[in-house]
Amino acid sequence: MNAMLTREFWQPHRIGLAVTAVVLVAWMAVSLRWDWLPKYGPLLIEGVWVTIWMLVVSCVLGMLLALPIGLVQVTGPWWLAAPARMFCTLIRGTPLLLQVWLLYYGLGSLFAAWPEIRQSWAWPYLRTAWPYGVVALTISFAAYEAEVMRGAFAGVPKGELEAARAYGMSPFTAFRRIWLPRALHRALPTLSGETVVQLKSTPLVATITVIDAYAVISRVRQDTFLTYEPLLFLALIYMILAGVLVFMFSKLEALVPVKGA
Repeated sequence: MNAMLTREFWQPHRIGLAVTAVVLVAWMAVSLRWDWLPKYGPLLIEGVWVTIWMLVVSCVLGMLLALPIGLVQVTGPWWLAAPARMFCTLIRGTPLLLQVWLLYYGLGSLFAAWPEIRQSWAWPYLRTAWPYGVVALTISFAAYEAEVMRGAFAGVPKGELEAARAYGMSPFTAFRRIWLPRALHRALPTLSGETVVQLKSTPLVATITVIDAYAVISRVRQDTFLTYEPLLFLALIYMILAGVLVFMFSKLEALVPVKGA
């Protein structure tokens, strides 16, 4: 198992990415200015934490929504399947940036116009930007992953589900023990790529004043008038985060072997 994981990890494209990262870091360290880093380092660490936090929360919540939305498109009934398809079509057919702005500037302004909401316990949260960013990222991830899970659920051989019923399993038990694990295993490679895409979508929340890694780098550029150093450093951060995600998903795939998958 370890030898197989080692061979999978040291694939040509991953070696190329590692060499590129090493060359980029060496060139950046020798040729560029980094006197701004001690000043903005703590703020940048906080921004990276916000990026990771929003990625994890939106992916977890989005996946919890994607599972039932994908499932009802396969099993019905039609009055649940039709709204699920409409949701996926609408969200996937419009830019994420537009969704972020509609929630923050549209829904946020409506909330501000209602005295009942402004006087409620929720107003301290609704007046800030991050809940709208999390909701926008969550529904976007849910729409894309619902389509992934729809295909994964539909791709599980019907004979396995019929065998589960023949063994006397209840529908819920068969779903929990056979259908869901098989579908997740089939979807894992796609989910890995979609999670990386979600990571690269998080900078859009900076447009509504959420201070993530991209927002901090934008501030560095404005304050120092530097262009290449902050942007290359941000690229390195995202490369590292994406590499960690890919590695984690590869480990997860190895831990969930399914015969015949």
